[in-house]
Amino acid sequence: MTPPLIYPFFAFVFGMVVGSFLNVCICRLPKNESVVSPPSHCPGCSYQIRWYDNIPLLSYLLLRGKCRGCGTHISLQYPLVELLNGVLTMLLFLRFGPTLTFAALFLLCSALVVITFIDIEHQIIPDEISLSGILVGFVLSFFLHGHSWLNSLLGILLGGGSLLLVAYLYQRLTGKDGMGGGDIKLLAMMGAFLGWKAVPFIIFASSLVGSVIGVSIMLFQKKDTKLAIPFGPYLAFAAVLYIFYGKSLIRWYLGLSGFYQG
Repeated sequence: MTPPLIYPFFAFVFGMVVGSFLNVCICRLPKNESVVSPPSHCPGCSYQIRWYDNIPLLSYLLLRGKCRGCGTHISLQYPLVELLNGVLTMLLFLRFGPTLTFAALFLLCSALVVITFIDIEHQIIPDEISLSGILVGFVLSFFLHGHSWLNSLLGILLGGGSLLLVAYLYQRLTGKDGMGGGDIKLLAMMGAFLGWKAVPFIIFASSLVGSVIGVSIMLFQKKDTKLAIPFGPYLAFAAVLYIFYGKSLIRWYLGLSGFYQG
């Protein structure tokens, strides 16, 4: 039965409210600051943000993207994170309904939003998220329908182990570090939530998208770029793609290859 439209709307609003907190995590975790205290404030004038200036998306529009206290420009990241998390939450609700699966994937996607923005700006993936996520994903596997602790455990081992092997081989062949430890723990977290079958898809899809974007950047710059491009956002994109379309894309590919007959 299709849920009334009001329910997805509430999911969207809830996702944006959580997105406001995710912005705090994105700003403070790389600095090893508390995400609880002090209250949200302007980094320019330390103006403590009132509740009516902290309404997701709406306050940004009403303030025209500027601090009420000093007029400093507010980064577009703030409404973007709120909007992105709201849309993801609504899509998850439409797909899975008010279930424990929805709650688990909501936690995963929210974590991926934080990781994506931190990795893009700082080229790090906080252990506070990835290691905690591995534990949470494994514990939830005991309660999720269609999932199991063994599937989650294999996902952790395959996710972390596969990238660890790639990093080891790359280092042995080139003498350089090509894969960060954060990416290894991130894929292990994804395996904990999504199971081992998701890992090959995530690796393939993230590598494909990363290669296309990397080559495009080199062609645009018309030279071999030495710019360090974080891999975490590609892994996050591939994980979200798997959540919504992974099984359909796998069946399509196997059918195209003649391995799947229905």
